[in-house]
Amino acid sequence: MTGTPESIQSSPVMQTTQSKAAFVALSQFTVANGMEDEVVQAFKDRPHLVDSAAGFIRMEVMRPTDAPEQFWLMTWWTDESSYRVWHRGHTYDESHQQIPKGLKLVPRTAKITCLELVAN
Repeated sequence: MTGTPESIQSSPVMQTTQSKAAFVALSQFTVANGMEDEVVQAFKDRPHLVDSAAGFIRMEVMRPTDAPEQFWLMTWWTDESSYRVWHRGHTYDESHQQIPKGLKLVPRTAKITCLELVAN
């Protein structure tokens, strides 16, 4: 069996959230000092401050199976301006207060890529 399982393909929740999305912000960074488990736990325990932001749809956190020190965060938004307002706001700063103490990143690996959703 390949592709998306039928239960996900026919899910009204997935269809609704994907159809509303027009913009995705992909944030990436690479952990330099072996604190991957702490970063995973921090995301699992995140305060969900972004969840109530205007235009926010969902966030997914993932990492490549062959490079577990890399983290990719995809936030889905109704439009780019909603993302920009949140990114400049105080809840963005507050949401990052849960970053594990002592975390070091590989220099020049932290970046944000803005993506326009053109089809799904």
